[in-house]
Amino acid sequence: MSHPHAHRLDPERPTLRAELRDAVAPRTVALVVAVLLLQLGFVLSYVGAFHHPVPRDVAVTVVGPTQQVADQAATALNGISGTPLEATATTDAAAARADLTDDATSAVLVISPTSTQDQLLVTTAGGAATATAVQTVLTQAEATQGRTLAVQDVLPAASGDSRGLSGFYLVTGWVVGGYLLAALLGVARGSRPATLRRALIRLGVVLPYAVVSGIGGALVVGPVLGALPDDAGTFWGFAGTGALVVVAAAAVTMALQVLAGTVGIGLAVLLFVVLGNPSAGGAYPPALLPPFWSWLSGVLPNGAAVDAVRRIAYFDGADVAQRLLVVAAWAVVGAVVALVAARWHQLRADGRALSPRAPRGASAADPAA
Repeated sequence: MSHPHAHRLDPERPTLRAELRDAVAPRTVALVVAVLLLQLGFVLSYVGAFHHPVPRDVAVTVVGPTQQVADQAATALNGISGTPLEATATTDAAAARADLTDDATSAVLVISPTSTQDQLLVTTAGGAATATAVQTVLTQAEATQGRTLAVQDVLPAASGDSRGLSGFYLVTGWVVGGYLLAALLGVARGSRPATLRRALIRLGVVLPYAVVSGIGGALVVGPVLGALPDDAGTFWGFAGTGALVVVAAAAVTMALQVLAGTVGIGLAVLLFVVLGNPSAGGAYPPALLPPFWSWLSGVLPNGAAVDAVRRIAYFDGADVAQRLLVVAAWAVVGAVVALVAARWHQLRADGRALSPRAPRGASAADPAA
């Protein structure tokens, strides 16, 4: 007669640890941990970038009735604790104003020789948060000298872009479209293209998608919603920028997929969403972000593209080529890495297919192996 609890001692019954391992594979655990780290990184990056915005080295031009007066005022502003401003002095008001409308400076302080009220020229098109921050700093500085400010917005943002965020959301849409396209191609047909030719085909698929995406985004923010200026030059400037952004995001995502497999999609999210978005100049421009995020703004495609769109929309494309070169560099490097890595994986696969397999039990030194 068998004991009623004999099954508890059955050596063939799997242990709880074995059952857990069978139900949740170690690879799944690793992916869950990676997702958790990505989530915490998202919180850290966004809160770290936005929790305490303060101006740092914001370019301001001081216009004085004499060079001596302008120099003294600029020196005083540069001596403010925390260096919120980087002031330069001049007596040429027209040149200073031209620099402001070309986005070569963020504000112009015109010192009055006949009264205690000075004039501050700003451009909310260049970032309402920057204009507000500069006004706050200069109002406090002027008050210590018994002076006041009259503020003039010489280049306001478009009526449909009151907070200056339309360009940021436009670029975000392009970036998301680019890496989602690459992720979709990878999920559908394998993260790593089996051959160099297939990698070339995938990159080729991106090009018409990028063109349509660029034109579509320009249509939405221009003629459809009127969020940004929509004259012909601006429209095609947006469309070309959008196409380049989509190609860059897709090419980099493909490169990460070829290098890291499915994990590459997570790396793309880390690059473009966790790091790229908070540093892109949306909620706050780079001059108000902590140093790390301010630096990222100039080197990641998100920030470079947002600045390019802003310059195309409001500053007649001044210095836009430098920003587009950053985006183009990411596109080129991403494509090259994707193709080289695909070719390397292909050669490895071909080598394994051609090499004879050692019979079971044969030693490494066995000539038959």
